[in-house]
Amino acid sequence: MSYVLLIAVDILAISILTFGLYFRRHHRRDLVVAFLGVNVGVLAVSMVLGSSTIGAGLGLGLFGVLSIIRLRSDEIAQHEVAYYFSALALGLLAGLTAVPSALNIGLMALILAVMFVGDNVRLFPRYRQQSMHLDRAFTDEPALEAYLEQVLGGRIKQVQVKHVDLVNDTTTVDVRFLVPIGDRPRNAAHASVAPAVSLDKTDVR
Repeated sequence: MSYVLLIAVDILAISILTFGLYFRRHHRRDLVVAFLGVNVGVLAVSMVLGSSTIGAGLGLGLFGVLSIIRLRSDEIAQHEVAYYFSALALGLLAGLTAVPSALNIGLMALILAVMFVGDNVRLFPRYRQQSMHLDRAFTDEPALEAYLEQVLGGRIKQVQVKHVDLVNDTTTVDVRFLVPIGDRPRNAAHASVAPAVSLDKTDVR
């Protein structure tokens, strides 16, 4: 009976994490299957193994495997990695114990609370991140920041130059900037400044 309760608690927790938090905010269907599969798979394996020693080793091994998968994938964002580890941790917390305890259930609730707060759109809502391909080779960082502020309409917080091509006169950068209160970042495609800018990726956090 205790195992049934643990499974029920885990299913409730992963449902809240996947459908109540992740899919509601990010709408990526393929990762819904991944989160559910990782969670239930870890829960089943850790329950079958039973031994806390083996279970702890299993947990560390799964964390390592997931880290390798993350390093080999360019399509998983950092916040999605956090959801992966949360789904894995929920399964381990439910599967590594034979009897439900206030500690385990409390830790599962803590994971959900942290993800709710950490991935909330109200947390640092004015901060933006974009990877940009500029049709100009910038070798002077102050000039680059001034140009980006003019294009994006925000205050530059950090610029990381990925590549400068002096032959083709291009620069690839990753920029973090702050949008003014009550304003939105400008669309570079409609900016009045030249040269043209290509936006490769936008992450609004």
